[in-house]
Amino acid sequence: MKYRRNYVPGGTYFFTVNLLDRKKALLVEHIDELRNAVRWVKYHYPFEIDAWVVLPDHLHAVLTLPEGDYDYSNRWREIKKRFSKSQAVTESISPSRALKNERGIWQRRFWEHTITNQQDYWHHVNYAHYNPMKHGLVKRIRDWPYSSFHRAMRRGVYPSTWCGETNKQNT
Repeated sequence: MKYRRNYVPGGTYFFTVNLLDRKKALLVEHIDELRNAVRWVKYHYPFEIDAWVVLPDHLHAVLTLPEGDYDYSNRWREIKKRFSKSQAVTESISPSRALKNERGIWQRRFWEHTITNQQDYWHHVNYAHYNPMKHGLVKRIRDWPYSSFHRAMRRGVYPSTWCGETNKQNT
């Protein structure tokens, strides 16, 4: 099967990247290693993080590439590779992965969507931030620690009560 990617220089994209074993929680159990991988790639292949949320078995990100740059595939390859190298080899590896010298941590591909306008942008940023609640991991968005929601809240983009509680006063 041939996958077609949409490459827009300086584009903004929404991504979903999954672990191969969706029953594992490697991403939150090894959040520091994931952060180190992202930090290294961001330094060597710059990009802006508009939104990012890490769940136990997958992550969502809205990223903007520098003007003239469209190579998000290499960035994800490097993030996945660096995270994988930080993990002990405990997973079972299929013959096809062994043949390609691949680990059995990540799904081979990722889902990508090119952001088309402001409405599309905010839809995907909000979707990323809402995801921990969607999966029943928290009752309030602000309670999920692995999210750029906290940065956005500090910047005044969201109130602390966004999607989670109302301001009730005792009378």
